[in-house]
Amino acid sequence: MAKFVDRYTYRVTWSEEDQEYVAMCAEFPSLSWLAETQEEALSGIRVLVKECLSDMEENGELAPEPMATKKYSGKFMVRVPPETHRHLAIEAAEAGVSLNRLVASRLH
Repeated sequence: MAKFVDRYTYRVTWSEEDQEYVAMCAEFPSLSWLAETQEEALSGIRVLVKECLSDMEENGELAPEPMATKKYSGKFMVRVPPETHRHLAIEAAEAGVSLNRLVASRLH
């Protein structure tokens, strides 16, 4: 299980509050690692994720599937207020495109 550490989604950003870089892993939102450099932060979170995966394996727990290996259908439901729905439908009609195409272009 620890071999999947390279497949997870990592992000390193500057923390103004901590005055250090903070690294996070999307599949393990409760984990983070602070360090003086981006490289140290990334290295630290990867070690932490690897340790977490080892603990999960020892306890018979399933590790989260890496986002990079998940299959996505391309569909998801979004709820908006009726007035927003009406406004977008009118805008799509005026542009001569489907509501789906209009919203997809806004999200991209």
